[in-house]
Amino acid sequence: MKRRIITMIKYLFLIIVAFLSLFPLVWMIISATNRSVDVITGRLLPGTYLTENFKTLLANTNIYQALWNSLKNAVVATIASLIVCSIAGYGFEIYHDKAKDRLIGILLLSMMVPFAATMIPLFMMFGKANLLDTTLGFVLPTISTVFLIFLFRQSTRSFPYDIIEAARIEGMGEIQIFIKMYVPIMKSTYAAAAVVTFMSAWNNYLWPLIIMQKPENKTMPLLISDLTAGYVINYGVLMLAVTISTLPTIIIFFVLQKNFAEGITGSIK
Repeated sequence: MKRRIITMIKYLFLIIVAFLSLFPLVWMIISATNRSVDVITGRLLPGTYLTENFKTLLANTNIYQALWNSLKNAVVATIASLIVCSIAGYGFEIYHDKAKDRLIGILLLSMMVPFAATMIPLFMMFGKANLLDTTLGFVLPTISTVFLIFLFRQSTRSFPYDIIEAARIEGMGEIQIFIKMYVPIMKSTYAAAAVVTFMSAWNNYLWPLIIMQKPENKTMPLLISDLTAGYVINYGVLMLAVTISTLPTIIIFFVLQKNFAEGITGSIK
């Protein structure tokens, strides 16, 4: 009897936590179907203004272009980061020595430097290099992150080194070992890194705000910011734009959620 009560309390606690976690998302979706005045008054029931809000959103913004810009920038940034950071993490662990340990320590210290401190020098450098309003300009500052390098380095510690030695004896080169041996075995880590990088690139606001100066290069966070810049805010349209912007990250997470959990915990199969 006592165990049943404890189990019921645990489940009740989990239900409450799940409700509190999901409520903002549910409220956002419901608000996208209501008028602005209904959102302000806190209406919690679905409305009939979804189509009207969508027409208003299309009339006042170039949402398709913003979605394409965000998707393009996020995909390129994710692919580039996975390639660069996985090679770096692999090299730090497989070709291990004390000098590399000192270097990884310096890299970890660099995480304490806020982006605001490097924002102005980066903007000046990219302006002189004619990289403003370009995907390359968006990607370069985030192509190598200390978090991803450290994630791959820690996951590589559980990588069976005997496979590498056996492959070398068979005459395989280091690049072949990395592509044919390392990458397939580390797919969970790649999935976790892909989710983190894609979400970070998709939701990036400050750097695109600075570097993307033409209206046709705006990303979804910038478009949503523009919807809040007027004297009168249409909250129904705003919530619809936020809902649309949230969908890609939700899809990516649910597709890769199993591998994401394995990759974060450092497990290899």
